Amino acid sequence: MKPALLPLPRSVEERDGAFRLAPDAAIGFEGPASAREIAELLAEYLRPATGFALPVREGAGAITLVQAAPDPAPDDAGFLAEDYALDVAPGGVRLEAATSWGLARGVQTLRQLFPAEIYGAEARPGFAWEAPAVRIGDAPDFRWRGLMLDVSRHFRTADDVCRFVELLAQHRMNVFHWHLTDDQGWRVEIKKYPRLADVGSVRAETLVGKLGAWPHKFDGTSHGGCYSQDEIRRVVAFAARRRVVVVPEIDMPGHMSAAITAYPELGNGEWAKPEVRTTWGISQHVLNMEESTLAFCEDLWTEIMEMFPSKFLHIGGDEAPRHEWEESKRAQELMAERGLTKPEQLQAWFTKELDAFFRSRGRRLLGWDEILEGGVDPSAAIACWRTDWKGWGYVNDTVRAGHDVVLAPTSYAYFDYYQDEPVAEEPLAIGGMLPVSKVYSFDPHLTAVPPEAARRVLGAQGQLWTEYIATRDHLDYMAYPRASALAEVLWTPRERRRYADFLGRLGAHRARFAVQGVNARPRP
Repeated sequence: MKPALLPLPRSVEERDGAFRLAPDAAIGFEGPASAREIAELLAEYLRPATGFALPVREGAGAITLVQAAPDPAPDDAGFLAEDYALDVAPGGVRLEAATSWGLARGVQTLRQLFPAEIYGAEARPGFAWEAPAVRIGDAPDFRWRGLMLDVSRHFRTADDVCRFVELLAQHRMNVFHWHLTDDQGWRVEIKKYPRLADVGSVRAETLVGKLGAWPHKFDGTSHGGCYSQDEIRRVVAFAARRRVVVVPEIDMPGHMSAAITAYPELGNGEWAKPEVRTTWGISQHVLNMEESTLAFCEDLWTEIMEMFPSKFLHIGGDEAPRHEWEESKRAQELMAERGLTKPEQLQAWFTKELDAFFRSRGRRLLGWDEILEGGVDPSAAIACWRTDWKGWGYVNDTVRAGHDVVLAPTSYAYFDYYQDEPVAEEPLAIGGMLPVSKVYSFDPHLTAVPPEAARRVLGAQGQLWTEYIATRDHLDYMAYPRASALAEVLWTPRERRRYADFLGRLGAHRARFAVQGVNARPRP
């Protein structure tokens, strides 16, 4: 049977025979400690369903992982090479890569060669654990291949987040963008500012139904949750073992009602009387632009850096209304003191200060494309999401200006949108329409700019905003198989991708979802 691999590798050579994993098999590794680490991960993946001991040892095994040298320093975006070569023969399996990241991707491909039952949690005595004989040569098309999960609107436990990371890793994705704070809840412990967790993490109740429905109805039940720093570190370590980078987002200076509720001095005087928001939409409350507020933000980012080793730190920067700055006497004074003439320049000042702070600590700033308004250092990366109403020209301009770009367009990558008509038969969603076929049609390659500028597109990611996604099953339904399609778009070269072929392999992939209890949408 033709291997149903997803994403599709660059080259697959089918051969005669199959490899059969035996009860006395060992997993070998050759190379540095990082090769042992990925070998241990593979053994952990295979033990539950097989019931085999699968000891990990240095040297050859039934399955052997080979890394010739220690991992080099990451590139300027924090990534390592991910190419690998996988040779499966009746006599054994050999997986080779120059880095542990490549080994980690190859491990996920090897898992897919076994029957779907290999993903199970219960041992199946007597089952024939066979993988077809193949030679695979593989490497990704883009460096940044990710999913964003919003846990502010609806909190997910650390265990749920680890499960989310595991599923994206199975698709050879390598970035988990964790949207940790917003108007509706603050979700990360900051020891210097405990009221962020104590006050900012709990809202009194939650809107029932759509924001546009009137009158608004509420569930009358408080909703809260905040990750301790130990829980954050556990998720980051879980992801790191799978060579997945966790990029934290602390959205500022807008979307900060929860923080201002906890610390009113961060707000704009008489307007700074918010509550942790119980409805969706855009709050008018923004941070004031005092030096003391900047110091507060630098303090909390210092603690964030201690938990998250990622090169990039995401400051949000989107949807920051200027009404309070326009009306505040103190904001006008600050503008005069800094030689600014427009309220939006206050946000640009704030962004530039944070950017310099990050760079002084060896990190890079990432923000939604609104941070381009007023200018920011070219070292800052831009998450471009407003292509539907700004057009793709501004993306071209952004890379020409020297910025790295992560594509996150609403029309191809917003997985909180509906998936099919009639919408009345679908779970509640924010709106829009994004079927799997359209996700698969996404082409992240820029063609209207010189090649050196086009290479500044790091990749892309899918967005799972959770205003209307309250449960794990609903999250699964909205994420998959759209995330499966996006994973292939970002991994597999354009010339190898065919939607009909993808759908054929997706059928087998659904069996893997079923074994793991993933509530993927059953169509297409």
